[in-house]
This record gives sequence, C-alpha cells and structure tokens, in this order.
Amino acid sequence: MDSLTHSEITALLLALGVLLASARLLGELARRFHLPAVLGEILAGILWGPTVFGALAPAGRTFLFPSHGGGALALDGLTTLAITLFLLVAGMEVDLSTVWRQGKSAVSVGVAGIVVPFALGFAASWYLPEIMGMEAGASPLIFALFMATALSISALPVIAKTLMDLNLYRSDLGMLLIAAAVLNDLVGWIIFAVILGMLGTAAITLSIGQTIGLTLGFTVVMLTLGRGLINRALPWIQAHSSWPGGVLGFALALTLMAAAFTEWIGVHAIFGSFLAGVALGDSQHLREKTRAVIDQFVSFIFAPLFFASIGLKVDFIANFDALLVGVVLLIATLGKVFGCSLAGRLSGMDRRESWAVGFGMNARGAMEIILGLLALSNGLIGERLFVALVFMALATSLLSGPLLQRLLHLKKPRRFTDFITTRSFVNPTAAVTREDAITELSYAAAQAAGLDADAVARAVLKREELMATGLGMGVAAPHARLPGLQAPVIAAGLSHFGIDFDAPDACPAQLIFLILTPVHDDGAQLEILADIAASLKARELREKLLQVNGLTEFLALVKSGQPH
Repeated sequence: MDSLTHSEITALLLALGVLLASARLLGELARRFHLPAVLGEILAGILWGPTVFGALAPAGRTFLFPSHGGGALALDGLTTLAITLFLLVAGMEVDLSTVWRQGKSAVSVGVAGIVVPFALGFAASWYLPEIMGMEAGASPLIFALFMATALSISALPVIAKTLMDLNLYRSDLGMLLIAAAVLNDLVGWIIFAVILGMLGTAAITLSIGQTIGLTLGFTVVMLTLGRGLINRALPWIQAHSSWPGGVLGFALALTLMAAAFTEWIGVHAIFGSFLAGVALGDSQHLREKTRAVIDQFVSFIFAPLFFASIGLKVDFIANFDALLVGVVLLIATLGKVFGCSLAGRLSGMDRRESWAVGFGMNARGAMEIILGLLALSNGLIGERLFVALVFMALATSLLSGPLLQRLLHLKKPRRFTDFITTRSFVNPTAAVTREDAITELSYAAAQAAGLDADAVARAVLKREELMATGLGMGVAAPHARLPGLQAPVIAAGLSHFGIDFDAPDACPAQLIFLILTPVHDDGAQLEILADIAASLKARELREKLLQVNGLTEFLALVKSGQPH
C-alpha cells in the first residue's frame, strides 16, 4: 500500500475531529468538577471505543477506528507522536535543582517512594503471578520488574496540579513533594527504559548489557553535556529567530531526534523525549512564555488525542476484574503511602505532615497509564491488567487531593486577616525589588511582634532563595518559620507598581503578605497560605484592595468576600 485511499483519509480526519472534540469537551467538564482532565479524555475514548460505540454500532466503529490497514497505521503514528510530545512537556516540569535544594528529606522521601513499593510489587508479582494478572508465556522476571516499576512511579504533573489546586505549591511541604516526585520520576523512567530494553525490541541487535549501557550513557550525556549545550544554544536561537517559532522548532527537533535514538536502541521513543524535556526545561534561558506556548500546544491538542486513544484499545467492561483492580490498588497504595510516610517521619515531620507526604506522592495518573499501554503493546501484560492499572492510576489521582486537604485541615483553618495589625500593614510599600519588599515587611512584622528585624529578614530571604513565593494573580507570600515565636505574625504590603516574585503566571505582585510562623506549628503556614489564595481569587476584589486607605477598609473588603 503506497498511500491512503480517499475513504481512509476521510475516516482518519473525521476520527481525529470527533476524538479531539469529545476529549476536550469531557476534559473541560472534568475540570469543572475539580477532577483531572485526563479522566474526561480517557472517558471520551471509552465512549468511542469497543466499550460503548463498538457495542452499539460495530460497523461505525470499524469505519472510524479500524484495527488494521492504512488508517489504523496512520492513527497509531499520530498517537505515538502525541505521547512523545507529551513526555517532552512532562520532562520540562522536572527541576533537578529542587532535589538538591531540599536536601536529605527530599532524597529520603523520593528513594523510599521507589524502594518500598518496588519491593512490594516485585514480591507480589513474583510469588503470586496469577493473582497479579501475568499472561501465559510471559517472562516471570520481566513481568515482576514491570509491575514493581509501575507500582513505584508517581506522576509529577498530577502532584504539581494537586498542590496548585490546594494552594500548597509554594509551601515547604509542596517543595518537598515536588523534589521527591522529580527524583522518583527520573529513577522510575530509567528503570522502565531498562526493562523495555530487556524485551529486545531494538532496531539493532543488542545484548541486555549493551542496551543498559547505552540507556544509562545517553541519560548521563543528556543531563550533563546536553543540558550545557542547550543552555548555550537557546540565547543564540532567541536572538536570531522569530519568537516563538525558533525555539519551538528547536525544541521539537531536539525531542524527535532524542526520541528516535532511544527507539532505535529499544527503550521506546518516549524516554528520549522525556530526557530532552528535562534538559530543555532546566535552561535558565527558556522564557516562561515560551514554556507556556509549548505546554499549551501539546496539552490541549496532542495529549487529549493520546489519552482518548487509550479507550479505543480495550473493552473496559469486558476486561474489568474487580479482584485484580482491588489487589493492584491496595499494593500500590500501601507501598507508596507507607514508604513515603515513614521517610517523612524519619526526616523529622510530625505524623500529620508525614501522612500528607505519603498520600501526596501516591498520585499516579498519566504516567502509570503510559507505562501500562507500552507494556500492553509489547505483549508484557494483558487487557485485564491494563484496565486494572488505568483504574488504579485514576483512583489514586482522584483521592490524592481530598486526602491531602483532610489531613492538613484537621482543625478550624486560621484566617490570615486575624494576624495583621496596624503596625504590620504597609500601604503603599516603598520597595521596588523583591529583596527590598521582604526587608521592609520584615521590619514591620518585627515591630508588631517585638522581634529582631534583621533576624526576621535573614530568615525570610534565605527561604526565598530556595524557591520564589509568588502565588500568581498579583499575590506573593514570602514566609519563614522562626524559633521562639508563639503565634503567627503577618505583615501586608500594597505595591501599586508591582514587584517581581517569579510567580507561575509571571504577573508582578501587588499584594504581598510576609508570613512568620512558629517552628513547632507545622500546619499554620499551610493553612494561612491556602486561606490567602482562596480569599483573593476574585480579580475585582484584588483591584479594590489596592485602592484602600487603611487596614480597616482592607479587612472589611477581604472578610466580606471570604469563604466561611
């Protein structure tokens, strides 16, 4: 077959249109109900796949989504490109420096979050392969290694989105979870790449040792020499090409070449695109606007197509095994939550925060589904186990946010307005830089609470160096925990010109809240940060607050719009 027929082209274009439209529609609907968009996107595929549309109109499904022929190959090629680009975006979210900045706690949580579920998953799959869903003829060792890896990888994008939704992303707990998830993601994908290499799917004949050596060597090169070269190339590309076309073209070309190399050695294209994303996203010269363009280009077009295509492959009703789903969900949750919670406890966290770390790291989402799909396409697992992995991934993603919220809000939440006094209210602030704003507000807070102003400023600036505290929407919340402090202290500053606090949306901060909390009160900082973000969601309210004459007007406006 040299080319697609007119009928096949018509069917392909129509299939892509209905698949993208329904995936975006159901994805947005899921967001409205505060659910992961991937849930709606997969549901769109289930509706068009053998589960629903195939059962109601088999001929229509065969026309739109054929299982063989040129149309099927073309659709498969497009979904492969989609997942390759999605892993580019996932890699760009990996900030390796956060691991080192968080130090021992992040490393211990990240390692425990891999080792404990890996050991539990391997043991269950090795000694109880039938219960775990191993297919006849599969290699027991490779199956056990796959299940161990699949049950130990967390989903960094899901964790980051959950923390943002709960307004915890910039908190100390949020930083720890992100750093641990970065380490977990990177190690997990390297292990899975090695497992794929053991299946012998390379375009060239390689021994297991050669495949492992090439995989690890490519990883080291991309994360060292590759990162350096990309960092040098980006300024030249931005200076001599149109924006954002030049950087977009460079990023996609780099991704496709890295993906081609890892596919060639037999560890699948997505591993190469993931490493390309890590190396690209680490560059200080990659503008936030460029990053956002790449993210939107992939996340709103290619990612929905890929996740919708998952539902086309399997009949989710015929292959639903309640026992297998329960076993997979139980082992995955026990291993991840126990391992990460224990590491958090040993790192000095209290019981509530350590459990929050465990359930926060338990979110799997898209990464688990991708692993399952690759294993299914390589004949490593069957459709029953694939369906169980999808259900486990979605369940852990759905439960992560509510459980974090429950664990971190066991008592009545504190309102940030309760801790601002006339002495700690600065309107307007004279600062023009982040450092000046922190210093000015530190002195106001110190005066209100009888503290050493220089010590306060040093503590907050040191915390700011770890990660910027811009929350977005023109709000920033620099903070620190201080020994000897008995109750929270907040200084509020209003800047009419705006100060750069490196917010996710790149908006300068005009409402700045410096938060000081006692070292022994772990929940205070999280509750206050969450309350600030929740109270100031409305743009109209934020604009009115910048026009107040004093603290009384400020408190009246905030409290009139605060949730109760």
